[in-house]
Amino acid sequence: MAPFPLMPDLSRPGLTRRVTGHDQTGAETEISVVEERPLTIYLNRQEVVTAMTIGDYPDYLALGFLRNQGMLRDDDVLTGVDYDEEIEAVVVRTQRQTSYEEKMAKKTRTSGCAVGTVFGDMMEGLEGLTLPQTEVRTSWLYALAKQINTTPSLYLEAGAIHGTVLCQQDRPLAYMEDVGRHNAVDKIAGVMFRHGVSADDKILYTTGRLTSEMVIKTALMGIPVLASRSGFTAWGVEIARQVGLTVIGRMRGQRFVCLSGEERLVRDVDPASIPEEGRRSGRKAGA
Repeated sequence: MAPFPLMPDLSRPGLTRRVTGHDQTGAETEISVVEERPLTIYLNRQEVVTAMTIGDYPDYLALGFLRNQGMLRDDDVLTGVDYDEEIEAVVVRTQRQTSYEEKMAKKTRTSGCAVGTVFGDMMEGLEGLTLPQTEVRTSWLYALAKQINTTPSLYLEAGAIHGTVLCQQDRPLAYMEDVGRHNAVDKIAGVMFRHGVSADDKILYTTGRLTSEMVIKTALMGIPVLASRSGFTAWGVEIARQVGLTVIGRMRGQRFVCLSGEERLVRDVDPASIPEEGRRSGRKAGA
């Protein structure tokens, strides 16, 4: 089992650097900016993709990406996950022989920062999918939003980054950040795959938009609830309704909007008892 809660490690060297510039008055200023670097992912002997990432948790990113693309199966036995920092590559090895040349030939570029990539059969696995009919209490959502938005993070230090958090009721379990929301959610998938974490009673919280790919990945991970401070895309909502995923967006202060899976919501707290969020408080989604 993973040592939960797993949170951003701000002490890890190389995640940010200090850069000197000039502000609107011409005065010299120094700020922290997020580093990004390439990471090439291999499955056995096959090169699969090169992703731009901040470089932390490369093993979770590789496992989660392969799992969310359908290249790793639930019953796959790992024989190795090896990261070589010098050549910036992760090799995932399985007992099962794999060959995905045809799958890799069909790619769809998706919207968002650090452009995500999914393969041509991106809807594969959704047909007949049934998500758990668990409940989600509004008191949990309010508690999670407050805790997550005030947790020390790379975003609060340097901005230009997205966060995704795996939660159980009102408790964050694993908090991952990256330059693209797709990478952050893949890291969460890697944590779940590596440590055998059940998805049945989990909530996935993201700072980014609720796009079609975010909805598809959450559903394929088996997580029944997806929540965000940010908004929705029409296709994301359409797919969520098709698969029965609860999607909740525009979570700010006492306000939120649920556009799919309303039946899971249990309104156990009066929104009026939740403080309104100031215009400048909290973190800004998608920055």
